[in-house]
Amino acid sequence: METRNLICINCPMGCPLEVTIENGEVTKVTGNTCPRGAAYAKKEVTAPTRIVTSSVHVSGSTTGAVMVSCKTASDIPKGKIFDICRAIKDVTVACPVHIGDVVLANVADTGVDMVATKEVL
Repeated sequence: METRNLICINCPMGCPLEVTIENGEVTKVTGNTCPRGAAYAKKEVTAPTRIVTSSVHVSGSTTGAVMVSCKTASDIPKGKIFDICRAIKDVTVACPVHIGDVVLANVADTGVDMVATKEVL
């Protein structure tokens, strides 16, 4: 039996969670004040995911910008973070760039696109 302590990040309450794991399965979650906390704890200890934020180079900006902020369109497996960083390292997009534009499709074979989070003209 293994016990892990987490802080829930689903809302500002930040409930302290205690997760009990037996044979690779979550058997008990305590400390949560709502069902979202239990769901977060189960996912975090069995298949953690993250949103990756970064920036990529732009070319042709009329405002002098050299980078545009971007993020994954949805969460990706935590183990793919460094693969994504390597994949976007040499990406350059041409202006104009609009919020939501895909800067790299299917980044690191995750099935998730990297999208712009800022307008650059």
